[in-house]
Amino acid sequence: MEGNRQDGRTQDQIRTISITYDAFGYADASLLFVMGHTKVLISVSIKQGVPQFLKGSGKGWLTAEYAMLPCATGDRTMRESQQNQRNTRSVEISRLIGRCLRSVVNLDCIGERTITIDCDVLQADGSTRVACITGASRALELAYRRWLNAHIVSYMFFKEPIAAISAGCVNGLVCVDLAYAEDSQCDADFNFVFTQSGNIIEIQGTAEKAPLSEQAFDQLKKGALQGVQALFQACNTFPFPEDDGTRIIGQGLVANKKQQAKAQPVNQATNQMQSGKGQFFSLAQRVSK
Repeated sequence: MEGNRQDGRTQDQIRTISITYDAFGYADASLLFVMGHTKVLISVSIKQGVPQFLKGSGKGWLTAEYAMLPCATGDRTMRESQQNQRNTRSVEISRLIGRCLRSVVNLDCIGERTITIDCDVLQADGSTRVACITGASRALELAYRRWLNAHIVSYMFFKEPIAAISAGCVNGLVCVDLAYAEDSQCDADFNFVFTQSGNIIEIQGTAEKAPLSEQAFDQLKKGALQGVQALFQACNTFPFPEDDGTRIIGQGLVANKKQQAKAQPVNQATNQMQSGKGQFFSLAQRVSK
């Protein structure tokens, strides 16, 4: 792709990525995900119990919450807790994050438990929802590795990492990973969610000013796929803490030999949790040890 953008990037160049693990709190896994000037805080937790429609099924559930902090943008916004009802945008993005991640986990492997992924935008400079999806996938994989070590889940739970990226037509150019200055004036704006193997999970988008041709859409999709591949490469330069040799191969996470020898059936781990003999993995427990 040719041409330069307002921040000096080429059309197919993503912004600089930074990941800080265990950034805060007592979550099973947390991280600060930075993409350019967009900064999001992600935490992952698990608890006993599922929504009413899953009770008695033996299956688990995964849900997500998205919120933008008051001063994440230039003009302070009111906290949702101070509003009469939840922001419809936050609800829509929360559902997007949840269903994208549910597509790459096996919820039959965790018993009747609920995994919650909290995504808080600290600073917004465009592409906040895709940054949350990418960061949430990374945080969930970290939590999964810890649950696996603690014998809370089986090695078949997490199938494959995912990542998301924005793409749009800006002044006639197909660009990926849009900052706010580009997003606010683009002719077409799309969000793509891919698996690490290149399969599509979800596409959201609209032509802002004029209908989009099929050829232009194909260029957007091609640019987004290349951008996501670069995003995976960038994320992989930030290795997980306490890396134990567990690795992603094809469509699933393969436990190392030590983990395979110790792995318990999920229903056994669930019984331990209910009887109080087992404990969920938490940052607090890790520090105390």
